[in-house]
Amino acid sequence: MDYTEIKFSPEELNRYNRQIIYQDWGVEGQQKVRQATVFIAGAGGLGAPVSIYLAVAGVGRLRICDNGTVERSNLNRQILYTDEDLHQLKVVSAQKNLKKLNPHLEIDCFSETISRDTIDRLAGNADIIVDCLDNFETRYILNEYAVRKKLPLVHAGIEGLTGQLTFIHPPHTPCLRCIIPEAPTSKIFPVIGVTPGIIGCLEGNEVLKYLIGIGSNLKGFLLIWNGNDTDFYRIEVAKDPNCLVCGQRANAV
Repeated sequence: MDYTEIKFSPEELNRYNRQIIYQDWGVEGQQKVRQATVFIAGAGGLGAPVSIYLAVAGVGRLRICDNGTVERSNLNRQILYTDEDLHQLKVVSAQKNLKKLNPHLEIDCFSETISRDTIDRLAGNADIIVDCLDNFETRYILNEYAVRKKLPLVHAGIEGLTGQLTFIHPPHTPCLRCIIPEAPTSKIFPVIGVTPGIIGCLEGNEVLKYLIGIGSNLKGFLLIWNGNDTDFYRIEVAKDPNCLVCGQRANAV
């Protein structure tokens, strides 16, 4: 991300005041956030809190991709939508509702399927990718793109009252294939609404820390949240030298 100074209006300075006065943030941090482009893959349970909190934090451009429509069964967890949005394209409703939260950001929305043929165009010039998906085959496409472009990828997954999170930054960290070599069986799984809320907020936190350059990202660890016991724990993960995506075998495939 190329950094240049950005001037804020008095209204914007007032809007972001409570984060600007954080000593590690400041106006310079707000300028970095404003100049950033974030690609959010998925606008569902995880994508809703991620996009909401990045929008209100002042991220300059969000690129959101989801090919679904808003259904009533989404509303226990997809907090970006209401009954008024039923049967509309998720990205159309997302753009409308996010603009209500913060009119100062740009939102590019794509009601498309992410594939190896479309990912370059959909991600565009994003500075970071956020995995808010619910299937591993598409996650692996994001992972391959991140490795190829050497872009950071925030991965998360949820089920029931559990969630997981990691920060992938090729070539310095294990990629998603290193951590989860084979896709779990696809199924309709239960989701308690607070779970994607908690994990999605943590994804947003990883994005903002990276953009501003504060704290430390979750590199080399998979964070697990167990909502039944309100417990967090970390599992250390390592690069697989034989990984088909980022390892020695990658160029041979």
